[in-house]
Amino acid sequence: MKVKLAYGRTHLDLSLPDDVHVDIIEPRFVEAPADAAQVVRNCLRNPTASRPLKELVRPTDKVGIVFSDITRPMPNHIVLPVILDELRFVPAEQIVLLNATGTHRANTREELDSMLGAEVAGRYRIVQNDAGDSTSHELVGTTTSGNPIRIHREYLTCDVRILTGFIEPHFFAGFSGGPKACVPGLAHLDTIFRNHSAEKIDDPRARWAVTYGNPPWQEALEGAKLAGPAFLVNVALNRHKRITGVFAGDLEKAHAEGCAFVRQTAMVPVAAAYDIVVASNSGYPADLNLYQSVKAMSAAYHVIKERGSIVVAADCRDGIPEHGGFGRLLSSAGSLQELLQMVRSPGFRVQDMWQAQILALIRRRAEVYFHSRNLTDDQIRNAFLTPCHDIGQTVAELLDRYGSQAGVCILPEGPQAIPCLK
Repeated sequence: MKVKLAYGRTHLDLSLPDDVHVDIIEPRFVEAPADAAQVVRNCLRNPTASRPLKELVRPTDKVGIVFSDITRPMPNHIVLPVILDELRFVPAEQIVLLNATGTHRANTREELDSMLGAEVAGRYRIVQNDAGDSTSHELVGTTTSGNPIRIHREYLTCDVRILTGFIEPHFFAGFSGGPKACVPGLAHLDTIFRNHSAEKIDDPRARWAVTYGNPPWQEALEGAKLAGPAFLVNVALNRHKRITGVFAGDLEKAHAEGCAFVRQTAMVPVAAAYDIVVASNSGYPADLNLYQSVKAMSAAYHVIKERGSIVVAADCRDGIPEHGGFGRLLSSAGSLQELLQMVRSPGFRVQDMWQAQILALIRRRAEVYFHSRNLTDDQIRNAFLTPCHDIGQTVAELLDRYGSQAGVCILPEGPQAIPCLK
């Protein structure tokens, strides 16, 4: 049996014995329309619970368009030109493009050209969120859970705000897209710390495909509304990163429509948990670094047996990464228990601690083998993971351990398809 695992810009070939029973779980494939740009345009003119976009904007308005950063496979180069064409009556100097980096690093000029298209990136002013810069964020209110919401000032000064993004299942916020472009996308680090607190991450509702009642998502929605009205433009993608659905209009209602669409293609019920789960992290750009690749581990987590084994393949060309506290936090802990005690300690705050917390919770349940051509064995071990140089060989050794009747699951596209117990 041969399976292709999404990896970087290409794939990895995995060979398994033909006599092994394997469940291969992939998202239901949806064909992309021939003219995706026209589908986007139609949705902007016929949005959900809103007037058409161009009717919401005056020629004198300042317009802010929020876009996803390099870690997301959002087809900005298709969506943004259509939005800008619909608003061609607004002078270019009155339009600002805001990069919703959250706590991620700023994107390079080359990356921005690649993401947006050189013409768009060169014509419009681009502002990138720096979550640690207190001078660039303003308080817009406090959520019911007590989180002071601080949002980038540039976004708040816009008369019209447009949030773009793509929708996929998210491992602790339910689904991506929607309010996440604002919180955490344009939020201050303090706001993000509170939204991604250990208490919220520990909540059993903070998981794949749950929105309402999910503490991080519910607060993100409340925070985005405190920042002011916004017009949503979200898309769904297939395995080729091509647009399969467009959801535009009212922030909450359009996002709910998109989540319902994605839920039907991405959530896959399974009858029982597995001894072995092999997962990619969806390839480039989702597997740019180890931090993002925790999502692949989490996709396997809910269907792995206690003391089972997860095998993850991720390119990690950006390394750990180095800009946040994720790698330093992992290296500073002597054990998984010590790591969890640190992140759960009252007042403890280190950037990216939420990702380390989720990794520790996964590792307490299962062994995780990690394959990457760009990380050293020491880097992998320092993250409480086991280096894996040959995925096929590792799976064969695990089958010897668990026996011929072991349950094996493969997620070739990683968290684009989420297995869930019936």
